[in-house]
Amino acid sequence: MGYEQAPRTVQKSHSLNMENRSKLSLSGVEDVCGFDESLVILNTSMGRLSIRGEMLHIGRIDLDSGELELSGKVQELSYDEIEPHRSLWAKLFG
Repeated sequence: MGYEQAPRTVQKSHSLNMENRSKLSLSGVEDVCGFDESLVILNTSMGRLSIRGEMLHIGRIDLDSGELELSGKVQELSYDEIEPHRSLWAKLFG
């Protein structure tokens, strides 16, 4: 009897380092969904991250390596859970 394993997804490492609430360095960033001076929304390997504050500025970004640096006055960090990918049929009839 053949045994087949489901393909494994390798989760990228995610880290966050904040200095004095004014400089934020992140790894594991997959995409920038939107940003302005008061809100930055990122997709990370650990879920969607919303960063709220004042005068927020993305100083450096490299999506190939998943690194991002942000400066400004950070007031709030909030993660949303990762939603599992569902097929079109599951979305319609699920």
